[in-house]
Amino acid sequence: MNPRRKSVYSPEWLVCPLLFVTGLAGQSVQTVSGQLEGTKSADGKVRIYKGIPFAAPPVGELRWKAPQPAAKWSGVRQANEFGARCMQGRPYADMVFRDAGPSEDCLYLNVWTPAASARERLPVMVWIYGGGFAAGETSEPRQDGEALARKGVVVVSMNYRLGVFGFFANAELARESGHGASGNYGLMDQTAALSLVRDNIAAFGGDSKKVTIFGESAGSFSVSAQMTSPSAQGLFQRAIGESGAFFGNTLALKSLEESEVEDAKFTESVGAHSLAELRAQPAQELLDASLKMGGPGRFTANVDGYFFPATVKKTFEEGNQSKIPLLAGWNADESNYRSVLANWPATAENFAVRVRALYGTDADTVLKLYSGETDEQVNRAAQDLASDRFIAFGTWKWIEMQAAAKEPVWRYRFDQSAPGGMGAVHALEIEFVFQTLRSKKVDWVPEDFKLSELMGDYWTNFAKTGNPNGKGLPEWPQYTGGRKVMHLSHAPKVTVDDGRARYAFLDGFGAVDSPPQRH
Repeated sequence: MNPRRKSVYSPEWLVCPLLFVTGLAGQSVQTVSGQLEGTKSADGKVRIYKGIPFAAPPVGELRWKAPQPAAKWSGVRQANEFGARCMQGRPYADMVFRDAGPSEDCLYLNVWTPAASARERLPVMVWIYGGGFAAGETSEPRQDGEALARKGVVVVSMNYRLGVFGFFANAELARESGHGASGNYGLMDQTAALSLVRDNIAAFGGDSKKVTIFGESAGSFSVSAQMTSPSAQGLFQRAIGESGAFFGNTLALKSLEESEVEDAKFTESVGAHSLAELRAQPAQELLDASLKMGGPGRFTANVDGYFFPATVKKTFEEGNQSKIPLLAGWNADESNYRSVLANWPATAENFAVRVRALYGTDADTVLKLYSGETDEQVNRAAQDLASDRFIAFGTWKWIEMQAAAKEPVWRYRFDQSAPGGMGAVHALEIEFVFQTLRSKKVDWVPEDFKLSELMGDYWTNFAKTGNPNGKGLPEWPQYTGGRKVMHLSHAPKVTVDDGRARYAFLDGFGAVDSPPQRH
């Protein structure tokens, strides 16, 4: 990356208006913007700070601008409640929030720290939530940072703008920006939060030189994006991706021109004739209008030549991504077999018909790679194909390209089915990683809690050392040492990648699609 490239942020931002000048004193932290008062866990071992502004509210003239410095405050700011979630619909039934409700004023982050003083310099894990860039928030109980922090890391999570507010592209915005780009505001928000972590986390007992970013689904896509953006280089030293990356066609990056043309239709739909008129419209009206124009992911990232100098794939091909250790993988049942078979019964004949409709002259190759004779086998083959097309292929390609850069890579597959036989579905691993199984009223078994401890150890060990292994844990070999995969379940095991031929075919075919999915 070009170190001389101008930052996404203004010079004032680089001074960092939230510079933490004193360390932990009880639950109080003094900042140059004002004093923060946090809370602590029931046993007093984790200090918690919620709703810390990391940028100015992106409202009015700041709607569709890069994040700007947060204002100072007087007196003591109580950091004991989550900030509002960013404007969004409710496309995902499994999302449960603890904030007061949606608002454009939503750029807040949270910190969970086990450090007793600022001198401890603990590893830092910065979480980026999923939701198809259309939904999500840091207040979800399943991604609460308290339990993970008990393993000796500082946990940070941030909100970022979504949907039309986070990714709307417009020619007038591009001219106004001063660098010919528009859109990608949600990704810029993430980078702004990372900048604050770099400059301020020491006061919470964290080490700014030992930062790991991790995320799931759209959050994992975001991790791959931050690895390629010039503005984010040096802000983190390790990366974890759970199900997703900007490779393949799921949530594919558009060109700036394509985004501007498509988003002009939205401008017309709300009867606006200028950027000023768009900014004058109430946020709820804009959200409602945007939701009528398409499902989750209608407004997504684009290659603007600024945040993204090129596609993520091209940046990796040119070797300009972050050269850091990567731990990544996906779940065994990311998508449902119905994404391929629709409402057809799971028979070998029906599967062949559907595959021929999707792959034409390449169908015979697909039927060999995803073979099935019995109905049960066909169900599994269709499930694998649907999962590969949705998430697995793109994540695999990311892993392969980072491994090709001679960086240490660890690959996993989460195989543990949810209680009730739903399978190892998309996003199920989140509560295992965060040690938050009890956040859901599910009939977990003791083996589930044991697996959760194991995964929490692997993830935090990686944050501490750049290697998930540790004393007493099953050995997890590097992927770069023979394409070994750690299968995470009640009975963890390591195998050689058995799906390589499938992913290589999809890579060559170039037609990995994105059926409607959960986040």
